[in-house]
Amino acid sequence: MPPAHSPSVPDSPAGQGPSGPSGPSGPSGGNDAIDVLDGRLIRLLAEEPRIGVLECSRRLQVARGTVQARLDRLQAKGVIGGFGPEVDPAALGYPVTAFATLEISQGQGNDVRAHLAAVPEVLELHTITGRGDMMVRIVARSNADLQRVIDRVVGFDGIVRSSTAIALENPVPYRILPLVDQAAAE
Repeated sequence: MPPAHSPSVPDSPAGQGPSGPSGPSGPSGGNDAIDVLDGRLIRLLAEEPRIGVLECSRRLQVARGTVQARLDRLQAKGVIGGFGPEVDPAALGYPVTAFATLEISQGQGNDVRAHLAAVPEVLELHTITGRGDMMVRIVARSNADLQRVIDRVVGFDGIVRSSTAIALENPVPYRILPLVDQAAAE
């Protein structure tokens, strides 16, 4: 894992990033978010999160400065958001996962967001289209405890209706590496 305050290595000459000449970007101009080396670096860090920059450079057979520059660029672009540990809520004592769709009062979005951010059992919040306005992923210690969590989530005047579904199984857990591989190959 790279150190939190590791020194940056400057990019290549003007018009080139660490991976070479800059190409078109955006959905209509191709993918310049990552290349094959970036993909290999991300995969290595995902598989061995405690690995250091020097060991990454050895395994990828590139200079340490190249690895550091790639990491700095990937972080600056938001491709890599952090290097924290992967924590399993079930191992913390929260084995029940549920998804709640919330309908909110017009103009209450910011207040509802602040309310939900204050509930520790709310792991994610997405604004959505369709039958609701927001979807939250919540966890609980048991089905009975889930009622307490739901009561806390919906116990806010800005939330007018909710619908909750309990997750029974997670056959494809959150994953990103197949998408990284596809993006690197484009």
